[in-house]
Amino acid sequence: MTTFIPGEPWSAGVARAADGSVTVGGVGVRTLAAQHGTPAYVLDEADLRARARGYRRAFETAFAEIGAGIDVYYAGKAFLSVAVARWVHEEGLRVDTATGGELAVALRAGIPGAHLGLHGNNKSDAEIARALDVGVGRIIVDSLVEIDRVADAVAARGGAPAPVMVRVTTGVHAGGHEYISTAHEDQKFGLSIASPDGDSPAMQGLLKVLARPELRLLGIHSHIGSQILDPSGFEVAARAVLTLRARLAERTGVQVEEVDLGGGYGIAYLPGEVALDPDRIAKDIAGSVEASNAELGTALPRFSIEPGRAIVGPAGLTLYTVGTVKPVRLDDGRTRTYVSVDGGMSDNLRPALYGARYHAEVVGRRGSVETVLARVVGKHCESGDIVVHEVQLPADVRAGDLLAVAATGAYGRSMASNYNHVPRPPVVAVAKGTSRVVVRRETEDDLLALDLG
Repeated sequence: MTTFIPGEPWSAGVARAADGSVTVGGVGVRTLAAQHGTPAYVLDEADLRARARGYRRAFETAFAEIGAGIDVYYAGKAFLSVAVARWVHEEGLRVDTATGGELAVALRAGIPGAHLGLHGNNKSDAEIARALDVGVGRIIVDSLVEIDRVADAVAARGGAPAPVMVRVTTGVHAGGHEYISTAHEDQKFGLSIASPDGDSPAMQGLLKVLARPELRLLGIHSHIGSQILDPSGFEVAARAVLTLRARLAERTGVQVEEVDLGGGYGIAYLPGEVALDPDRIAKDIAGSVEASNAELGTALPRFSIEPGRAIVGPAGLTLYTVGTVKPVRLDDGRTRTYVSVDGGMSDNLRPALYGARYHAEVVGRRGSVETVLARVVGKHCESGDIVVHEVQLPADVRAGDLLAVAATGAYGRSMASNYNHVPRPPVVAVAKGTSRVVVRRETEDDLLALDLG
């Protein structure tokens, strides 16, 4: 049979029983399918909470050893629901939001405004206004023009200056794909620290914030990409940001209070891959910033980081039911078995968007010993509707089988769509042998309610 080995890329609560069926958090997948239907996103609550605690403790410990404080923000863009926002906040994390919608979810979860941040390269007036109204702990400004927009909004309201961080691009190009690498120059985020002539855009932004009494310069923000498995990029970027901070201090006497080092910590998607270890990465980054600050002769700021995928990604899987199974002869003489499932690119866009790779297993029963080369595809009217590009599945895979795809907690539901008018799946949380729906399945009535004819 196909061997199912607990551990990466599956959550800690996933196990295979003697009959070949799989349980998640003590709940069998056959029970989950019967109660909640498929496709369904399944979240292992205990695993998610443990990862949130692990990142917080690792970074707090490592930075305490160099005499610095640190806050851990959960990057809500990976996946945000009321339940998830509550879970991470209960584990000591703050929440980072990227839109007004994400901010609304975090507020519905009861997260205090002071524990929220608002990102976004093109914030609307309404988003800025709401952030000010609820007293978010920081607004990360992304352009020179936005600095004036936020300051003008504060002036129109009166009250205390708004705490802002200036997002900078360090030139460090890191991440699994060009579209998720966010610190090279030719992209939409942040203000460059490069300065071939005069002040860099980043320095101009910092000086502009200091010139507006409606704003309080809280700090400098950097994010270099996503799905990063080489920690050296974090260290290089941290040094660049701390150098910018020191130059601002030399020029103005202002040492900003906080430096955000972003997120992007990579996870395992396939068997044999190894995720970044939070203890190791925390110690490496702490050591790097301590050395950099000593060279620069500046006092240590407070730090913050923003893991998202690293917390929710491995905690999730997507459960499907197999439909059509079709062998296809390839040009090289091999045969690939196309295994169609009842979801697809509407519930996981990443494989179609940038070739993301995933692992799948038949999970409802014991499969045959013999395996076949398979491609898991969806039900949408697109040849690029691929869920798993290549995987060995039992040769007897057949219609009605339950199939699970590992590590889909991040960016599956967040990027989900209604392409071909397919309702989005539910998010089902499992813990201590029970399951509950935290985001319900959409229905055709939901789709039709928006169509005014």
